[in-house]
Amino acid sequence: MPGINMKKEDYYNILGVNRNASQDDIKRSYRKMALKYHPDKNPGDKKAEEMFKAAAEAYEVLSDPEKRRRYDQFGHEGLRGVETRGFGSFDDIFEAFGDIFGGGSIFEDFFGGRTQTRSARRGASLRCDIVLDFKEVATGIEKTIEITKRDICEECRGSGARKGTSPVSCPYCKGKGEVHQRQGFFTLRTTCPKCYGKGKIIETPCHRCSGNGLYPKRTKIKVQVPAGIEDGTRLRVAGQGESGENGAPPGDLYCDINIKPHPIFKREGYDIICEFPVTFTQAALGCVIEVPTIMGKLKKVRIPGGIQSGDVLSVKGEGFPHVRGYGRGNLLVHIIVETPTKLTRRQEELLREFAESEHKNVTPKRKKFFSKGKETFLTSLEDICRYV
Repeated sequence: MPGINMKKEDYYNILGVNRNASQDDIKRSYRKMALKYHPDKNPGDKKAEEMFKAAAEAYEVLSDPEKRRRYDQFGHEGLRGVETRGFGSFDDIFEAFGDIFGGGSIFEDFFGGRTQTRSARRGASLRCDIVLDFKEVATGIEKTIEITKRDICEECRGSGARKGTSPVSCPYCKGKGEVHQRQGFFTLRTTCPKCYGKGKIIETPCHRCSGNGLYPKRTKIKVQVPAGIEDGTRLRVAGQGESGENGAPPGDLYCDINIKPHPIFKREGYDIICEFPVTFTQAALGCVIEVPTIMGKLKKVRIPGGIQSGDVLSVKGEGFPHVRGYGRGNLLVHIIVETPTKLTRRQEELLREFAESEHKNVTPKRKKFFSKGKETFLTSLEDICRYV
């Protein structure tokens, strides 16, 4: 699309429609451009801002039958003296065209809520930390947190005016919350400097909230933490932030999940890892061990004879549940073969006898290693395999 020139660019070119386009086509094209160049989707992009404002100006003219007739006949010159809204800010555009599509704002539909004007500002969102242990992650849990947030003042019920009084209409803007200034072709609208866009002023403020309508309160909130949630996940609790001004919606509460380390278990995705030490004889001969699970029960696991240190045995279904409810991970038992550090005389004698038998009956892996070592270092098997 060609670059936008606010004075010269043809309104039909801006919206990408022909001169015979129907009102529905014009509306549809404006909707498409508004979504594409919306400031929330293009933060800090000056070109997108210009396109967004230019599309709004073009739509204002072409959606009005009389303005469109004059524009078709005389071009931009035909609009001289015709009152236009004059978009000084994004709020002006949102207010003018926020509900052009049958009761639902395009900005509400696609950006998670109607853009609030200064007179109805949504409440602030809040953040907190929730600390869990491994077992709570495995089962899911309801946590009750306590936070301080600004809520509607009980004394004035959010009006900001002292009990028995009410806010009055702003005399400067006559309750509109904005003032209009005509500057040639445009009519500029700015926020009223007296009421700051609220349209009303409070002559006698509430003594408790000092006229704010909101007052900090300590509040308990229940948060449902799903099973299987991962460390660092952020949960959103809708509507549990601070209350909005003048009846606007409240903000949200964001909870950052922190999982405490476990002394035995580690996490890998939805699997739980447990390093389990076995003795040399258990590894060589095979045995049955009892492995702890995250729920506190012991699970019998058969160790095959000849298992190696670092081998992993899987216990199906003893991991974390998938957060969306589809199956569970496994318990992965990492075998660690523990070498004895202190031996009795008899144990040492037996091991030396066993060592002699190893010398005569070399295992396949050792035989392969020694064969390669002999070729590389020209050393005999007997020289490599020596015992103290």
